[in-house]
Amino acid sequence: MLDIGVNLTSRQFAKDANDVVARARQAGVSGMMITGTNLKESGAALALARQHPGYCWSTAGVHPHDASSWNEATAQSIAQLAAMPEIVAVGECGLDFDRNFSTPAEQERAFDAQLALAAEVNKPVFLHCREAHGRFVAMLKPWLTRIPGAVVHCFTGSRDELMECLALGLHIGITGWVCDERRGLALRALLPDIPDDRLLLETDAPYLLPRDLEHKPKSRRNEPCFLPHIVRQVAGWRRQDASWLAQVTEDNARRLFRLA
Repeated sequence: MLDIGVNLTSRQFAKDANDVVARARQAGVSGMMITGTNLKESGAALALARQHPGYCWSTAGVHPHDASSWNEATAQSIAQLAAMPEIVAVGECGLDFDRNFSTPAEQERAFDAQLALAAEVNKPVFLHCREAHGRFVAMLKPWLTRIPGAVVHCFTGSRDELMECLALGLHIGITGWVCDERRGLALRALLPDIPDDRLLLETDAPYLLPRDLEHKPKSRRNEPCFLPHIVRQVAGWRRQDASWLAQVTEDNARRLFRLA
């Protein structure tokens, strides 16, 4: 099983990032992608990936929350990072009209520029969308014939939104959000609608600790070592064998991100 979304550059992992990777290995996680969310974090994600060759990879991009930082210098630096072989996707990029830490106009400018970059370097995009589905799809559609693939990371949308994403050929990233008996039930009901070959699994660690873990860490910090729990739960709700689903979703990730 492969964790496609780990925020290993988070300050929550500052003291034990290598231990986090070791615990993931011990838990049976066969690899992970470290998420880049701005220029600084994208550089740090690449450095971490290089410490664990063949096990960790990373993304390079600017999250919509940080879109106000997008300028020509940032664009050039992200482009240089995106050309590195350890960086397997452009992002995390997209739109977030829920909190608007950056203005919608700033978000759209950064998103479009990163879609163009993905087309230029011929790498898939690692996408974020919250409360912005209509505009997100409208901006993404023109690029889909020019980029090699895309995943909507941490999908939490509606059935209609899911169906539209699938119709566009997007992959769907599912996190431990689905394990939340308060907020995750609607998403849980959609799990059987995701085709086997479009499903990807992730922890989004250190965020979104599965609420139904039997033994939660005192820190309340999520880790990629909890991915097997998410796999088992998702498999159960999809009425599939967990070992089989772990392999299928790993194969999907390796194919989409061209992982060795």
